[in-house]
Amino acid sequence: MIHLESDYNNGAHEAVLRHLVETNGQRTQSYGDDRFSVEARRLIREACEAPEAEIWFLTGGTQTNATIIDCVLQPYEGVVCPETAHINVHEAGAVEFTGHKVMALPAHDGKLDVAELRAWLTDWFADETAEHMVRPGMVYITLPTELGTLYTARELTAFHDVCREYGLRLYVDGARLAYGLAASEDVTLPLLARTADVFYIGGTKCGALCGEAVVFPKGNAPANMLSRIKQHGALLAKSRVVGAQFEALFTNGLYLEVGRHAASLAMRLRRLFVGSMGYQPYIDSPTNQQFFVIPDEDLQQLRQHIGFEVWCRFDDSRTVCRFVTSWATTEEEINELEKKLA
Repeated sequence: MIHLESDYNNGAHEAVLRHLVETNGQRTQSYGDDRFSVEARRLIREACEAPEAEIWFLTGGTQTNATIIDCVLQPYEGVVCPETAHINVHEAGAVEFTGHKVMALPAHDGKLDVAELRAWLTDWFADETAEHMVRPGMVYITLPTELGTLYTARELTAFHDVCREYGLRLYVDGARLAYGLAASEDVTLPLLARTADVFYIGGTKCGALCGEAVVFPKGNAPANMLSRIKQHGALLAKSRVVGAQFEALFTNGLYLEVGRHAASLAMRLRRLFVGSMGYQPYIDSPTNQQFFVIPDEDLQQLRQHIGFEVWCRFDDSRTVCRFVTSWATTEEEINELEKKLA
């Protein structure tokens, strides 16, 4: 059986694991001062073309979102996001647990609309009772979105401009960033570094055992970040565990390579399900997450060959299902699927 339930149901990319094993016996400093984290930061700054960037390594996506949003916002501020955003749906209220309201706006194929955001902010700041309400302090978007869709460079620039106009910070969740960069026609790490106030480069879903790299590209991290991260229980004493993995991911272009690999196999999967099997795509996703409308009577047969996730009901007789390729998906697995299902 081929497992396409998620992109974090495997261990680590061979090169990442090998680097961990090969360096295991070396003694290092802790709390981010180890040589592996230092080198990983250098490589990430180089890839982002952001020499002043401040970079912090955390272990997982929800931990990262809750910690960074709380560190960046004032106690009276909230975060604006599309209604389908991870922080609004699948993080068990982690951001609101820190005391910051999640302010959800309509989502369009998983995306926040720049014009709607501007209109909402205009109305908020024009309200004479605004000082009695939670103040919007940040815009949160993901790349790719929860539905595998992408923002363009033009859209990211527009978000940047709106945030500058209204004094908000732009935060880009990059849990699946490798796959988004691979599928995008014009979004790059340097572009993210120019438009976002803070973003993170996902490792957990992109070839690492665990870990996310938070980038403040303009050296604009809040003061005393180490202490604040520790307050959230997010400071790794054994920081080399994440630092070494990002050193491997950003050596010889591995991070982008794993993204291209998964995106390529996702397109093969799409051709199989839509072209050969005749299933309707639920959304036009160019990334490693693919969503198809499956007749209910076909679900059991598919489950004999593929592990996948039921997303939502489409109608009385059909179900939307998600199939996710990753760095660990192989050409051989897709070949086998094509033979069994085509």
